[in-house]
Amino acid sequence: MRKRTGVAAAGVVVLAWGEWLNRRWSRTLVGDNGGDVEAVVVLGYRNPQPTANFINRWRVRAGIRSITDDGAHDTRVIFSGGTTTSGGVSEAQLMADYARSVLEFGGTVLLEEESTTTWENVTNVIPLLEDVIRIKIASQPAHALKARAYLRRQRPDLAKRLVRADDYRPGEWLIVKPLLALYGLWTLRGLKPDERRTTPG
Repeated sequence: MRKRTGVAAAGVVVLAWGEWLNRRWSRTLVGDNGGDVEAVVVLGYRNPQPTANFINRWRVRAGIRSITDDGAHDTRVIFSGGTTTSGGVSEAQLMADYARSVLEFGGTVLLEEESTTTWENVTNVIPLLEDVIRIKIASQPAHALKARAYLRRQRPDLAKRLVRADDYRPGEWLIVKPLLALYGLWTLRGLKPDERRTTPG
């Protein structure tokens, strides 16, 4: 009985740790600035098949729900990702198709179809962000943080416009969040200490 209780307690601790770390990442390198022009940048994931894969579908949903839906904001959604197979459709196009045909999104969509890395994602969307007051980057929390850190390195003036996307929700992906946390720790190992600053709240 004690052994089962110990295993259950350990499981709860692991789940709580994954939840806490993903929440923390979602609040790092973002501000709370206002403005009526915003962009939601949705980062693509490796997608060799002809339709959006599971991860890209989730990222699109996270991006769409990140839109400030109050009628007072001019919002554009930017899908970013190049092709992963010779002659294939870009990740950006596959995500846009999913947003329109499945989620019935009718808002402004822009495509960035050249990127094959996160650094390139950031580099190539910068021209689409110059006139934006509020910038949201939607992906898994660790990946989105990595992209925000890259924007801070490339264009610190634009990074000051970063605000939170709705890509973290308590309990969502609960079982796999510890795995996402472990992967996140590995992929974020190159970030500088000041790129790990968490916004209070």
